[in-house]
Amino acid sequence: MNDSTSAIDAVQYAQVTGSPYPLSIEYQWLNPEFKDAPIAVFLHEGLGSIALWKDWPQTLCDRLGCRGLVYSRPGYGRSTPRRADEHWAADFLHYQAQVVLPALLDAIGISESERTRMWIIGHSDGGSIALLYASAYPESLAGVAVLAPHVFVEPMTVQAITQARSAYESGALRSRLEPYHQNVDSAFYGWNDAWLNPAFLHWDITTTLESIRRPLLAIQGYDDEYASMQQIDKIKAAVPHAHLVKLPGCRHSPHRDATEAVNEAIAAFFDAQRTA
Repeated sequence: MNDSTSAIDAVQYAQVTGSPYPLSIEYQWLNPEFKDAPIAVFLHEGLGSIALWKDWPQTLCDRLGCRGLVYSRPGYGRSTPRRADEHWAADFLHYQAQVVLPALLDAIGISESERTRMWIIGHSDGGSIALLYASAYPESLAGVAVLAPHVFVEPMTVQAITQARSAYESGALRSRLEPYHQNVDSAFYGWNDAWLNPAFLHWDITTTLESIRRPLLAIQGYDDEYASMQQIDKIKAAVPHAHLVKLPGCRHSPHRDATEAVNEAIAAFFDAQRTA
């Protein structure tokens, strides 16, 4: 917690149905005492979890004066691990946006009226999920901010994810990730196998984004090792009202690499929409 007024609820677990097997999803409320404030839902990266966000969501929610909801997607953190024989299909990000996230919101009792005031903040794969949710449910949110999102597959992305596999299997990446996941192999191979699946090479959601109606902020660093600036440029082409922020000296995790610049950009964006 960052000051005497903010608070964090204990981690809770939502039981979600509608998938091939029952799911238990860990989630946590930030600033739960802000009963009437809008909700900011945080969607983590492809190897992330509640714990891997660390204190950034809390810091940002304090800055914005809103409640926060963080959760670990199935396969990550302390949520239900991916089964050993389960391989995520090429539409796995669509599934998270259109099935899992709405089911979680239902399970924890977020009403339709609350959803119209809800902001979604996503990083990397979480950014893609945020965009897909905003595309599928254009009236069920107030706006969306994405950090280093993916909207199509670039060769440099495949190369970086291939290198991550080597670092996981013969380097220190596995030991660095293990404290953040109940089943670290579930988290890593679910993400890595999906991205390296030949069927995923042609994944492209740029035309899908054209249905986004709510305010959209897209942030990316010039030194992103996983993707080029084409990612957010294509967002702007598909969603003309999108606002882009391009950060020098910033890699694939803008909220860690350029924290203050990102917080300033998101705060200014939210304030502008609230007063519009």
